[in-house]
Amino acid sequence: MEELMELLASLKPEIDFETEKELIDDGLLESFDVITLIAELEDQFEVEIPAEEIVPENFNSAEGIWNLLQRIKGED
Repeated sequence: MEELMELLASLKPEIDFETEKELIDDGLLESFDVITLIAELEDQFEVEIPAEEIVPENFNSAEGIWNLLQRIKGED
């Protein structure tokens, strides 16, 4: 999780990813941010995020992103 938090902070340092739970719903992450984030996640965590997993619920919080990563890694 620490590695994810560092990645998120490097992409959007102005957002408090520790407490924010509605990154997409509140417009803190826009579509381009999500595309950039997906590319970074795939590179750093060596996963491929399927298109059907690219939904707001999976990107609304750091916890949601972490759970997505764990789910994808579990499927490998």
